[in-house]
Amino acid sequence: MSLLLDTHVLLWLLAGEKGRFGPKTLEAMRERPAVVSAATVWEIAIKRGLGKLRAPPDLVETVVAAGLQLLSITALHAEQVAELPDLHRDPFDRILVSQARVESLTVVTTDAAIGRYEVVALDPAS
Repeated sequence: MSLLLDTHVLLWLLAGEKGRFGPKTLEAMRERPAVVSAATVWEIAIKRGLGKLRAPPDLVETVVAAGLQLLSITALHAEQVAELPDLHRDPFDRILVSQARVESLTVVTTDAAIGRYEVVALDPAS
C-alpha cells in the first residue's frame, strides 16, 4: 500500500526535517512508494501565493526529484467525495481521503480528523 503524503508531511520531507518522523514512518517510507496528490500541490500553490507558507517555487520538479510520485485528481476521486461523511470541512483533505479510499493508499498525516474516515492513516511521529 503506497503512502499518500499530507501537505505538512510533504513540506517537512522536502525541508529535510527528518526529526519529525518516527521509526515506523521512516521504515514505511523506505519500503513503500510515496505519492503526492495534485490537491496538495494546489493547496501549497494557493498558500504560497497568499504568503502563508514557504515552499519551493518549482514544487512539482522538486517532488519528482525527491523520488515521489504525483497523483492526479480523477473524476472518480471527485465523485467519491460525495460519499464521505461530513467529518472534515477542508476540501483539500476531503479529496485526499477520497483518493486514499479509491486508490487504497495510507495517508501520512497529523490530522486526527482524517483518521476518523474509513482510511488507513499513519501519524508521521510514529
